[in-house]
Amino acid sequence: MAEEVSMSKKGAIGSIRIADEVVGIIAGLAATEIDGVAGMSGGIAGGIAEMLGKKSFTKGVKVEVGEKETAVDLYMIVKYGARVPDVAIAVQENVKKAIENMTGLTVVEVNVHVQGVSFAEETEEEDARVH
Repeated sequence: MAEEVSMSKKGAIGSIRIADEVVGIIAGLAATEIDGVAGMSGGIAGGIAEMLGKKSFTKGVKVEVGEKETAVDLYMIVKYGARVPDVAIAVQENVKKAIENMTGLTVVEVNVHVQGVSFAEETEEEDARVH
């Protein structure tokens, strides 16, 4: 089960707990919204889960959540032809904004690890073979 973290505020009625997986889902969705991102890289285990019909929204996302801060590592695949530094910076900004707006946590770092490049021709050929 995902670890939960407690965010406390003085004068609050109670505590607010946000699971690491929630922050991971927000980060993964925010990253894939950026043009130039082909997808997240989840490794062998993630690929097997997808083949079995289970889609993980935290694929390619590693999150460390503290009481008031969080750090995110994203492992992604960039579309061929996209300018990698521009895509990475846009991903960092979008992920930081989404997490801070939705959770109130301060994002101290968003590390982008580009794991590969996706070629449109390969994707179309693979789709044609599957269907």
